[in-house]
Amino acid sequence: MMKKVVAIMGSYRKNGVIDSIVVSMLETLKKEGVEVIKHDLLDKKIEFCTNCRQCTQAEGTDRGKCIHNDDFNGMMVDIDSADGLILAAPTNFFTINALTKRFIERLVCFAYWPFKQLGPKMRIKHRSKKAIIVSSSAMPGLLGRIFTSSLKILKVAAQTLGAKVVGTLYVGSAISAQDGKSQITAATFKKASKLAEKLL
Repeated sequence: MMKKVVAIMGSYRKNGVIDSIVVSMLETLKKEGVEVIKHDLLDKKIEFCTNCRQCTQAEGTDRGKCIHNDDFNGMMVDIDSADGLILAAPTNFFTINALTKRFIERLVCFAYWPFKQLGPKMRIKHRSKKAIIVSSSAMPGLLGRIFTSSLKILKVAAQTLGAKVVGTLYVGSAISAQDGKSQITAATFKKASKLAEKLL
């Protein structure tokens, strides 16, 4: 039985499409007695990765220690103790937004890559967690899945964190043509709830 789910929400908009979907998923899980934690990247102090690779030098399965002292480590502690993850970010210019990309670049600490070694080795081999990934854009959903890299990048992030992706949601045509405001259909909320149940 799933006990704890951590959501990483990478939208710039509170109560927007991505945020509303993540909240609805967490509500579904809470009704089943699951402990849920939601991290809004907009509210976190996460420094840019400088590509110094200090975090990749120490051997072992534990993630490497970053030179930055910010909110990233606390988020990782929550993720370490979670059974499931929800990674959600909007699509901007055919890929995930910069806010989420900054977080994902810091996941290099999950690689062992000493300077003398030609390529990295991932520290986590066994993916014991489950993950749902979510993205959205103004273009129709099918086109978004085909022509953007958002879901692919979020999937790699989930795998790096030791999770197997068990469901994806791409919300297309997320902006109303009439007034330019975000919109989510009842069918989308229903699908989001069903996906959340896959984590149980």
